[in-house]
Amino acid sequence: MMTAAGALATFGVALGLALAWALFAFFGPGPAARQGASTDLILRPHAGVPEIAATLRRAGVIPSGVLFVVAAKVTGEARRLKAGEYAFASHASMADVLNAIAAGRVVRHFITIPEGVTSETVMQILARAAFLTGVAPAPPEGSVLPETYEVERGADRAAVLQRMMDARDRLLASLWAQRRTGLPYRTPEDAVTLASIVEKETAKPDERPRVAAVFVNRLEAGMPLQADPTVIYGLTGGKPLGHGLRASELASQTPYNTYLVPGLPPGPIDNPGRASLAAALDPPRTDELYFVANGAGGHVFAATLAAHDRNVARWRLIEAAAHACPAPAAARGKAAPC
Repeated sequence: MMTAAGALATFGVALGLALAWALFAFFGPGPAARQGASTDLILRPHAGVPEIAATLRRAGVIPSGVLFVVAAKVTGEARRLKAGEYAFASHASMADVLNAIAAGRVVRHFITIPEGVTSETVMQILARAAFLTGVAPAPPEGSVLPETYEVERGADRAAVLQRMMDARDRLLASLWAQRRTGLPYRTPEDAVTLASIVEKETAKPDERPRVAAVFVNRLEAGMPLQADPTVIYGLTGGKPLGHGLRASELASQTPYNTYLVPGLPPGPIDNPGRASLAAALDPPRTDELYFVANGAGGHVFAATLAAHDRNVARWRLIEAAAHACPAPAAARGKAAPC
């Protein structure tokens, strides 16, 4: 017959073993992920601790739902558990799992809208984001601010698009309020239209203010803008032509042909980024009216037609030399004869 002392000793051993198991189960390696290197779970808003524990247990993230509930309450983390999408690494300890949920270390998803894309492309980017839901309406051209946006799984596409449009409106309002005096714009949208042309004319950030100044000078002088990207937009809606502009295309009768139609086109031809918007609203004061490619990824500028013609002649020589150069020989590391 077991004495009281023996029973107490047995109880102590059992309690010690239980405590040791609990500590190991809480701080030691958790179960292996069932697929891949991690287990993705979505914890719904307003879920209680028992529901969260059951969800984790069913997914094989933790070994014991009861222990998770006890640990959450004892540590005080039960009041801080946050909903969202989580990715738990294989063998993550219960302590790490609890800390991750309490800290809200949710999976982060991003949508990137590149500078200068059309609104049709914006719609395609949103449609391809499988972690979003719903359908977004087509935004007006130039109404979206190209940026990288963080979004949550399940976010509504229309709501995400509205964020992008609101971001552009805020930036435009700020730039418009600080714009250079005397600019030939009737409305902020006129500035967006010019910025969209600047966006397509140069990929060099340091050139954008100077390109914007050329177009502003042309508007003020009553000259046609003669911007190739607007002609292309009138023909294709912004899709690449696949070839250089032909004479017949430069003569196309569209409202976007700035060789034939004076002033700004009817609206933006893409969604310009921050730098192009800033350039359009604060261009430097110059006397330059022309620019042409310089053969090195940038442009050379001129204030007179005679100087521009000389720059164009140099560019034609660069083009001719490039077309005459045998690329296979250059590719093999040999000196090109041209």
